[in-house]
Amino acid sequence: MIVPPGRRTGPRPLLTYAVGTVGLADQCAPSRTFPTGRTREGTLVQQALDRGWAVAVTDYEGLGTPGVHTYTVGRSAGHAVLDAARAALRLPEAGLAADAPIGVMGYSQGGQASSWAAELHASYAPELRVRGIATGGVPQDLLAVAAHNEGRAGSGLVVMAAIGQDAAFPELALDRYLNARGRLQRRIAENQCVELASGTWPFGRFDAITHTNPLTRPDWVRRLDQSRLGRTAPQAPVFLYHGSADTLIPYWSGTGLRDEWRSRGADVTFTTLPLKHVPGAYGGAPLAMAWLADRFRTGTGASGGTSGR
Repeated sequence: MIVPPGRRTGPRPLLTYAVGTVGLADQCAPSRTFPTGRTREGTLVQQALDRGWAVAVTDYEGLGTPGVHTYTVGRSAGHAVLDAARAALRLPEAGLAADAPIGVMGYSQGGQASSWAAELHASYAPELRVRGIATGGVPQDLLAVAAHNEGRAGSGLVVMAAIGQDAAFPELALDRYLNARGRLQRRIAENQCVELASGTWPFGRFDAITHTNPLTRPDWVRRLDQSRLGRTAPQAPVFLYHGSADTLIPYWSGTGLRDEWRSRGADVTFTTLPLKHVPGAYGGAPLAMAWLADRFRTGTGASGGTSGR
């Protein structure tokens, strides 16, 4: 929980911020890296602090806490983002009003988490006054994104996702499918931050680390499908952004989520960025912050723009 110094006129907004992929190991958690200045998204969080907002950042389930991180498990991530806002409102030192206006923001893994928070808000945390959700680089369909990354630079992230799903659903029994190289890759992924966890297996294919590809098994397909976004319309307005040159989480993932949410009546402003995946986080953040500031100022929903459609 971070609160900027100085007095503020009127209620201070709260931003519950979901970080992108940092890794599975506890030492990679935001609560461990913020105090030492090693948080890669620290400059983005600073933009919110510069506006006078309080910011709550979640570590996610199993990251910096007991157990293995449930990486890419949508419901777990959404709950963590909303629970962080709840905890912040109850923290006396934060000085927040019980009815403080709340914004949700995240990109990449944080985009999945913030999008799941958007879908779960009405049923899981209806007491939170969520004014808007800014979410970018979102992996809408994990199976489709995994298939896209087979044999590409993001293949190590697919292994991490499989470990995260196995952590949440032990009946999936990932170890049963892994060969010796796969077990080694699992140990690396569970004990290193994302740079080594993914960088030690670039352009890999699942058949090189498994006896049988678990992603083709019915129980795995069913669990991965449970993290698919787009089946529930967010009740708060959404600012959704995605890079048209994104080769890690393809552009069609963002446009597909946009279309499904809108078909269910959601208020979605969509913006296309002419950027790849990582630059999209930094290029989209100022636009997302400005949009959230407008939601905080007016207290009303967006008009459902169609920028970059």
